[in-house]
Formats: sequence, structure tokens, C-alpha cells
Amino acid sequence: MTNKALDKAPGTRRYLALFFPFLPAERWLRTAPKPPDAPLVFAAKQRGAMRLASVDAAARAAGLRPDMPLADARAQMSELVVVRHDPTADQDWLDRLAQGCTRYTPLVALDAPDGLILDIAGAAHLFGGEAGLVADVENRFARLGMTLRHALGPTADAARALARHQARPAPDEAQAIRRLPVAALELDAEATTALVRAGLKTIGDLASRPMANLAARFGADAVMALRRILGDAPSPLDPQITPPPVAAERRFAEPLGSSAHAVRILAELVGETVRILAERGKGGRHFRATFFRSDGLARGIAIETGHPTRDTDLVMRLFAERMDGLADPLDPGFGFDMIRFAVPRLEALGASQLELEGGAVKDAAIDELADRLATRLGRRQVRRLRPADTHIPEQAQLELPAIDAPPPLPWQAGEPGEPPTRPFHLFDPPQPIEVIAEVPDGPPQRFRWRRVLHAIRRYEGPERIAAEWWRRRDNGGLTRDYYRVEDAQGRRFWLFRHGLYHEKPNPRWYIHGLFA
Repeated sequence: MTNKALDKAPGTRRYLALFFPFLPAERWLRTAPKPPDAPLVFAAKQRGAMRLASVDAAARAAGLRPDMPLADARAQMSELVVVRHDPTADQDWLDRLAQGCTRYTPLVALDAPDGLILDIAGAAHLFGGEAGLVADVENRFARLGMTLRHALGPTADAARALARHQARPAPDEAQAIRRLPVAALELDAEATTALVRAGLKTIGDLASRPMANLAARFGADAVMALRRILGDAPSPLDPQITPPPVAAERRFAEPLGSSAHAVRILAELVGETVRILAERGKGGRHFRATFFRSDGLARGIAIETGHPTRDTDLVMRLFAERMDGLADPLDPGFGFDMIRFAVPRLEALGASQLELEGGAVKDAAIDELADRLATRLGRRQVRRLRPADTHIPEQAQLELPAIDAPPPLPWQAGEPGEPPTRPFHLFDPPQPIEVIAEVPDGPPQRFRWRRVLHAIRRYEGPERIAAEWWRRRDNGGLTRDYYRVEDAQGRRFWLFRHGLYHEKPNPRWYIHGLFA
């Protein structure tokens, strides 16, 4: 290929847009038991009627188009294979294609529902230039059975418009952009029709007119879309995956056909990144391994830890747990030709001093156990309690996923030799009880709970807890008087009166917890 697009000055932004015109059909055919013997269409309910959401190449050649009523399509072609449109499955497949494209550049953005945009500035030389990179992209998607239209451009919008509105790459990008139809601006149907009726049928026709006149007649949106395609206004890219702060990768001249061999390479990459983390005084909280197959697909596996770590053995054990639990095992297909290991989330981690009593080792073992359980059972299935800055008993601790929990704070220790001030078990919410007590603010003498009458033999209190008047949610809250009580059978309860008599004429009583 010899064109002006391939000789660009260093530092110039370059974008490669990929457009998959038959993505739903080609995604569906990968898992279909056999190819259909008639044109394939995908239907969904839109505006109260079944309409075509997507079609395959055969249906497109027969004149069927998206948004056509399904009844009209059947009338035009009696033999059709109709499949219910599944946009979620299409999105998942597009995500996998995007992940595979990170072999070319870390800046890959989704152009949903059927496209990708790659920022290839500074990456094309790894493939011998833009022509070599594009050829590799074409070959890999051809092996996947994906129909691909692509285009290079100086801006993301220009590359996208060229990929979607021209049949094949043009020798001169600037002239190709000016020849694009005004539909490439992707304005609403009314604005596009108005432009065509005014004789402005191409981007070049618009570019030759004063911008102020276009804005006055067709609106600021039309001018902004035009400027973005021409490169006069920025068209920022929103990458699907943010480049990680630490990463290592290994490429292979001959693809690896063994998953076990790939895991050994992963262990080497983990060791490399751990050394980098140690030099920076950091630890990882989120780790991601991506296995790139030679057919263009990629498989990503991620783990998380509750605390920053640089323990290679721990990271590999967690990856082993995750891989053993995969519903779809790691399949090399025709082989892995690249493996990448990244640490997207870092936190400070200094050198640790082990206590002589082994306390630090014990804490590390608990953290490792929580990480393994969360990896095996799911990140929200394993939780930890964390103290909160409040004196309201039921709000004094938060239950958070162990993976997301911030560094633990010390719990408030009780006085040595004194009984606990808080019960082991709290009711949420507190349970109402019937109480006989001295008025106005005397202690309880008897109470009935769950149809059982308890005579109080001993009590301690009150411990008065006021509402958090400085918090908006507690404006107008009532004061609580808590009592630790013991009944005639030696059972101990935590009761409180909700409100003082000058706050509420007839305050209610509740049982909030049970002492061991």
C-alpha cells in the first residue's frame, strides 16, 4: 500500500477505526449448530412492532435494511431465518474484540454497537508501520470470520466516518474526508435532509461555506460535527481500558499451545512486576492477566486483594483459584502469541516488621484467607466489619466487602476487668417491648418480650445517648436511655427508653441486644 496516509510526522495523532457491519450475525454464527440456509435477520420490538435490528450480508444484498418492519421483510422474502436481537451478547462480543485489540495499543475505545477506534500513535512502528499494523488487524479478524471495514484518520471522528461511509481506503485521506456525504456528520434526519435540499451534499460542500452562516442556518451541532471531522475541533477518545501504571508482557514467535506453559510464563511476569513495585514502594490491589490468542481473541482474568501486596506466591494462588472456578476454562485455541500482566491499582506499601509474638503474621494470614474466599466465592460474598465515627450503636460499624474495605481502624477496648459495655448480639432494628418502669425517668422493673415476662433483678444505667443533632438526618431525633439489665434467670439484656418525657409524652421501650 502506498498512500499519503502512511507517511506522517512523528507525534501526529493517528486513529484506526474498525467497523463490523454484520457483527450480530457473525457473532451468532460462531455458536450456531449449522449455517442458515436462508438470509439471517435479527428482530426486536420497537415502537410497538417487530422490526429488523440487524441483517447479515445475504439479507442486505436482498434489499433488507435495519428498522424495516419484520412483516414487510417477510413479504419481500418468504424464506428468512429470524433470530431475536440480543444487544447484551453483541456488547459482550464487542468487548472481547476490544480486549484483543489491546495487543496493538492500550488506547482502544468502543464505538458501540458495531465498531472500535484505536489510537495507534506511537504503536505502528512495532508492526513495521501503519500498513503492517493494518494488515495484521485484517488477518486476525479474517480468521475470526468477521467482516471488517477500516480507515485511518487524523482524528477519531474522521477515521470513524471514513470507515463507515466509504467502501475502501482512499489514497488521500484529506480528499476522502471532503468527499464523504453529509450523512457522515450523523445529525438527525431533519437536519441531514435540510442540508441536502440546500445543495450541500458532501463534507467538502460544507467546508467551503463560512462556519457562521452554517451555524445560523443549520445549528451549532452541525458546525461542531463538521469541525471534529475536519480536525479543527478536538474529538477525544474514551478508552475502554485505562493504561495501567505497571505492566509487563511477553510475545512469542511461536504460539503457546499449552495453558500450563502459559501459566508458567504468567508467574515470570508477576515476578517482574513485583520487582518494579518494590522499587516504587508500592503494592498491588488489583491484578489482571490477559492471554492473547493467535486468532485475535483475548481472555482477561482479574483478581483483587483486600490490602496492597507484593507477594508473588499469593498472587499466583489467587489466579489459580480464579482459573479453577472459571465456567469457561482458559482455552489457547490455536495458541497464545502474547501474554500481558498488569497492575491497574497501586497503593503505598512499605517494608513490614514482624512482631516477635507473630501478630503481623497472623494478620497477613487472615488477609490472605479473605482474599482467597473472595476470589472463589465472589467479591461481595466475603465481608468485614469496620468501626465508624459515630456514637449511635447500630451505626457504629459498617459491613463492607473485604476487597473494598479500607485499612482497619483499632476497636475501642474496654476497661480491664470490667464487663462489656456493648452486647455481643445487636438486633437490627431494635425490637419493641412492654416495660413497667418508674416515671418520669426511672429504670425498668419488668418487661415482656416475645410473650415472655422477665423480672429484672439487677440493672446498670442509664447510659444516655443523644441524637446526632449536627447531622441533617437526625434533626429532631430523640434521646435514648440505655440500661444493662439481668433477669431472675441470669440472662442479660440491653434495653433503652426512646425519648425523655419532656421530649415525648409516652416514650417506647426497645430491646437492642443480648449479652453473652
